Amino acid sequence: MIPFVDLKAQYRSIKPEVTAAIAGVLESCEFTLGSEVAAFEKEFAAYCHAGHGVGVNSGTSALHLALLAAGVGPGDEVITVPFTFLATVSAIDYTGARPVFVDVDPRTLTMDPTALEAAITPRTRAVIPVHLYGRPADMDPIVAIARRHGIVVIEDAAQAHGAEYKGRRAGSLGEMACFSFYPGKNLGAYGEGGLVVTDSPEYTRTLRMLRDWGAEKKYEHVLKGYNYRMEGIQGAVLRVKLRHLDDWTDARRAAAARYDELLVDGGVETPPPAPDARHVYHIYAVRTASRQAWQDALQQQGIQTGVHYPVPVHLQPAFADLGYRAGEFPASERAAQEVLSLPMFPELTAEQCETVCGAVRRLAQAA
Repeated sequence: MIPFVDLKAQYRSIKPEVTAAIAGVLESCEFTLGSEVAAFEKEFAAYCHAGHGVGVNSGTSALHLALLAAGVGPGDEVITVPFTFLATVSAIDYTGARPVFVDVDPRTLTMDPTALEAAITPRTRAVIPVHLYGRPADMDPIVAIARRHGIVVIEDAAQAHGAEYKGRRAGSLGEMACFSFYPGKNLGAYGEGGLVVTDSPEYTRTLRMLRDWGAEKKYEHVLKGYNYRMEGIQGAVLRVKLRHLDDWTDARRAAAARYDELLVDGGVETPPPAPDARHVYHIYAVRTASRQAWQDALQQQGIQTGVHYPVPVHLQPAFADLGYRAGEFPASERAAQEVLSLPMFPELTAEQCETVCGAVRRLAQAA
């Protein structure tokens, strides 16, 4: 079996480091926040070329608090894309603001900047471009439009640890950026975790209060906050794994290059080149109109795959109240019907890549 993700292989490669890091937290008894979380915040912010980092308990919480720190609330609108994981839109909903969608570019599957300006109204407070699959959104025009209208840009970088856009790291492209450390991410915790990076001391102060019941000092609650604190063990584990992230990213990019080479001229629609970006390949998604048949056939051959994502958010029953209908965002809807994620993890071998690509080419040629 070729797994879609192999977390056990990664764990085995760093087991002694992780064991020591966890033991250190157990000895210190700094189980919530603490020195390991504080050190990780600084190290990851520096990795993103940002001034400050605020660790929280999930990527969803990071998005929620970034929006609140930006002043988003009831009556406001926040623009994002429908082709994303539900958390992007749920975080907007948590603030009481209204999610407003614009379609994705049909090639990159990230926000189409040409659709952004028409969606802006006097109620628009923020825009959340999603760096999908490890590829950064086209940020220069998005940021330029936002600046003209006085709108805050919050990067959803949950899948983009170490990604770059025109030489600049994801996390340094807007006012704030939100990362997830869900275990399957390029930088994954051993549980849940998230973080907001920003250059703003003011946002940082607000975020730190909001994650810890709105308190700046114990029992002095300045804001109505939340219990969104990062656990000490997750901070310690993430510090270990951050030291390996660039090597793992290089391995992912090498595996993606092998896929590209082996699938060229094979009748398979592969991820388009990203000449102005460092794609970190959280996901390597091909496209086919016969997705279910391909997925079933690959599973029968011992190859696990995934689908990210089968239903765009504007067509999810949970957000039917927004009033969107099928056909309003054709690029997102077509992608949702066609994308198929192939195995992708740093330990993926050349032989495994060849097996996967051989099976995919046979399916494409038989179509």
